[in-house]
Amino acid sequence: MPEYEFVDVYVPRGVPRKEATRLLTDHAEYGNWELDRLSLYRDGSRRVRLRRRIIRQVRATW
Repeated sequence: MPEYEFVDVYVPRGVPRKEATRLLTDHAEYGNWELDRLSLYRDGSRRVRLRRRIIRQVRATW
């Protein structure tokens, strides 16, 4: 079963949708994050949970 690490990103109200999209796209392209959950609140703010897979290195034994 794959292991993931998570990060929560808070986007305050008043931030245009285009800017929020650019922020999340940058996280995806440069940090290898993918969208796990998006919560849109009544005041217009967003809480985004991103995840990326943890790749464990297996030590080679000689």
